[in-house]
Amino acid sequence: MTDLHTPLPVARRESTARALLRLSRPQQWHKALMVFAAPAAAGALESPTDVLEAAIAAIGFMFLAIAIYAFNDIRDAPDDRRHPRKQARPVASGAISPTLAAAYGVTAALVGIAIVSTLGTATFGLAMAYLTAQLLYVLGLKHVAVVDLILVALGFVLRAAAGATATGLPISHWFLLVSLFGAMFLVTGKRKAERTKIGNAVSRPVLAAYPMSWLDQVLTISLLGTALSYGMWAFQYLGHDVYRELLAVSFLPFFTGLLRYALLVSTGRGEEPEHEIFRDRVLLVAGITWAAMLGIGLYCA
Repeated sequence: MTDLHTPLPVARRESTARALLRLSRPQQWHKALMVFAAPAAAGALESPTDVLEAAIAAIGFMFLAIAIYAFNDIRDAPDDRRHPRKQARPVASGAISPTLAAAYGVTAALVGIAIVSTLGTATFGLAMAYLTAQLLYVLGLKHVAVVDLILVALGFVLRAAAGATATGLPISHWFLLVSLFGAMFLVTGKRKAERTKIGNAVSRPVLAAYPMSWLDQVLTISLLGTALSYGMWAFQYLGHDVYRELLAVSFLPFFTGLLRYALLVSTGRGEEPEHEIFRDRVLLVAGITWAAMLGIGLYCA
């Protein structure tokens, strides 16, 4: 039987540096950009100081995420070896040892903590909450139905809140709700797409606990919560100047994008949310239109 320390044969050996880079999952680093959401929504991206502080926070959270990926791959290596795609991950394939991956993860965590500690107590506290929640997820809560969804969504909310604390901006309640419901919408859509693929049941056993009908209910609730929360934030600008009123109008492409993505999920897509916007023309146009309206409304007023 293959255990954690028994590497699979690999067709071509790769360098340790390249294996560590794959372990770091650079394709996921864009999630750290969530820290820019709060300063962007506050119209603060015109301030070089705010942009710099948000960038520092993003880099810190990126290192924390790298640590989580390393610990996750160590923990999941036995299951990953039975998965047709994940068996190529560095630890599962034997490209790097669990010991090296652990040392790399600890180093990344320490670097991330050191970086966010320069941004004040509030941001440091949010970063530690993020790291703790994600470690608990990796260590076993990922197998607890419902809790796994909440923890993944919480990761997005904490990063978004950290963007506000790092730049010293007030945090809007509507902003936090949009972040929470929006994250739940994306995470639930991802789980539904994974649920349709039998192979994922091997590496993510919790999927078996989710009936499709329940996932549909949560998807609907989170979509509604995202739309209402965004609408409450956007419609407060009605009656202001023409530029600010574009923020209210931006609800239309925003809602269109939500509905279009929900349609894609219902057809079995959505396992890689970050890629779907570039694959679907309607979703891409809705996203660009929404971003343009948001930018004009926030920065041309």
